[in-house]
Formats: sequence, structure tokens, C-alpha cells
Amino acid sequence: MDIQKLKDIVASPTLIQVKYHGVPVYIQEIDEDNGTATIYPLDNMDQVQEVDLDGLYEDDPNHTM
Repeated sequence: MDIQKLKDIVASPTLIQVKYHGVPVYIQEIDEDNGTATIYPLDNMDQVQEVDLDGLYEDDPNHTM
């Protein structure tokens, strides 16, 4: 996902649904230098992960992986 779009999502006052390889996630932090984000699945908030930005996408019914 585009870094500016991710920044907009993180800064948004409303919850914008984002998925990582099909799993709904919350974006905690973005690391621009490394092209990664710290996320956790919405159904397991203890499972914090650092992931590549390319695996993230805004939840859109027309999106295909």
C-alpha cells in the first residue's frame, strides 16, 4: 500500500478497515525507512507483528489478492 495512504489511515479519526493477507488488522506504527508497519490482528491484539507495507491493503470488496 502507498505510504501516504497508510499515513492518512493511521491519522484518520474513523476506523478504516485494512487487511494484511486477508486478515483485518490495526496499524500501530509505520516505519518509512524500512518500508514496514507494526500491526496486530483485530481478533488477536496480543500478536504484534512487523510486516512489509506491500501486504497491506484497504478492505475493499473489489480487491483480489
